[in-house]
Amino acid sequence: MPALMKLLLDGGHLHGDCLTVTGRTVAENLAGMLVETNAVLRPLSDPLSRVGGVVGLRGTLAPQGGIVKIAGLKRLQFRGPARVFDREEDASAAVQKRDYAEGSVIVIRYEGPRGGPGMREMLATTAAIYGQGMGEKVALITDGRFSGATRGFCIGHVGPEAAVGGPIALIRDGDIIVIDASAGTLDVELDDAELTRRRVAWTPRSPNISSGALWRYAAVVGDAVEGAVTHPGSKAAR
Repeated sequence: MPALMKLLLDGGHLHGDCLTVTGRTVAENLAGMLVETNAVLRPLSDPLSRVGGVVGLRGTLAPQGGIVKIAGLKRLQFRGPARVFDREEDASAAVQKRDYAEGSVIVIRYEGPRGGPGMREMLATTAAIYGQGMGEKVALITDGRFSGATRGFCIGHVGPEAAVGGPIALIRDGDIIVIDASAGTLDVELDDAELTRRRVAWTPRSPNISSGALWRYAAVVGDAVEGAVTHPGSKAAR
């Protein structure tokens, strides 16, 4: 770690004047350190990748954003028809039966902070897709979340979530979804007028839980983009 810190410091990516527990600054701790780069610790002039392993996306399908892990992906663009599921269990069952087509975009919604409730982990479904050799032959988007173990073209944390009427709630089977991790975009090929018509016709779903701590949590939790934290509800408290 000190060698990595030295490379970052010399590259202008660390604040060297920050005081540390040694009583000295970061720069003072690293002064005089000689670093030999290799296949693991690469020089800043020759990085493994010019961008990080995680990319934020925004667009008509994700006005508040979404997150995709691009580390290891061979392709950074995807376009295909939506295959929509309103909960993870239904999506997982369809994947287990291979009831989906190559080139499609699997949509799992109502799994966000409010809808889950609790922003459920979607790893089981994505692992099954990858295990079937379809990891980069389909894409998956969700208002739920992913851990770092996710593989394949999978976008999570899409907001606003379906439970509050975000665009992901308005998607129908067959709608064309366009993902571009290079440009940082996530869009659906629908015009504003059609999205508005669908939004007017949309009605909130009944909560999955109608009492207890999770019900209370779902009633007060904020958007994923703000950390999916609970708050008393006033704008000043967010």
